[in-house]
Amino acid sequence: MALLFSLPGLILLFTFLLVLASSVKQVNQFERGVRFRFGKFKDEMMPGWRIVWPVIEGWQRIDIRVKAVDVPDQEAITRDNVSARVNAVIYYRIAAARKAVLEVEDFFFAVSQLAQTTMRNVIGETSLDDLLSKREQVANKIQKIIDMATDPWGVKVESVELKDIILPDEMKRVIARQAEAERERRAIVIRAEGEKAAAENIAIAAGRLAKTAGGLHVRTLQTLSELSADKNNTIVFVTPLEILRAFEGLIKKK
Repeated sequence: MALLFSLPGLILLFTFLLVLASSVKQVNQFERGVRFRFGKFKDEMMPGWRIVWPVIEGWQRIDIRVKAVDVPDQEAITRDNVSARVNAVIYYRIAAARKAVLEVEDFFFAVSQLAQTTMRNVIGETSLDDLLSKREQVANKIQKIIDMATDPWGVKVESVELKDIILPDEMKRVIARQAEAERERRAIVIRAEGEKAAAENIAIAAGRLAKTAGGLHVRTLQTLSELSADKNNTIVFVTPLEILRAFEGLIKKK
């Protein structure tokens, strides 16, 4: 009689322990748990061991670590009507697990779709030069727009990085020609500035030689000395104008 009474008790105790063991859920440090009771939100479970009673309660595990979303190539038209394909990476994390479960069905898919449309819109408002030279500013603008839109979902967008900006082959050739023309323009400007500086120095030197008695003769002799150092040079003597004028004076006196 005692044995029959104790056997159901043991079975009941074993069943209770089994249910209790299956009810214990472990929430890791990088996770949060959203618990429901009779289908209604009850609380947000922090890291540790938590009890979730079968049948009457359910829960959903949410990873709060930073995630990366690879946004595929997006075909967009810039403000100056240039077609460009841009891809990016978005880094985000779940800031509020309760909102991520209750406010949006699939936050990963929602963030990806929102990033694609936002990229196309921002690129459409940006010129090609700004897109190429101010990539960080464009990425920051995309990040702010997405972060504001995902705030009601409990999602925090940490950063947006533009990976590749792919242009049509014709546009690449146009940019290459433009860069070459810019280099040629800079070379012409530098050469013109050098010629201007040289002309100014020559003018200053000529003025000083003209004001110095015998300066022109000294400069002529110095030039002849420099030319005679190379035996392959052919030297043509040019009579200075002062000497011709001296001869002209002598002829008039006769």
